[in-house]
Amino acid sequence: MLHNMSTTPETVRLRSAAEVNEEIRDLLMKSGGRLDHEQRRRYQRLVGEWAAATPRPKSRRRPARAS
Repeated sequence: MLHNMSTTPETVRLRSAAEVNEEIRDLLMKSGGRLDHEQRRRYQRLVGEWAAATPRPKSRRRPARAS
């Protein structure tokens, strides 16, 4: 008997930097700016997620000087 197993992984929705920023603001507002241990861990995770979602400007590399 064959089992019908899906081979496609579940899709993971990446949130925009704006969405994550909104959650950070909400966390800080609700806590009055004073985070307990668990809230601090959540805040750190959110900041990492925000940084990953924030577009990075392309670096401007100067052309090498001719000697």
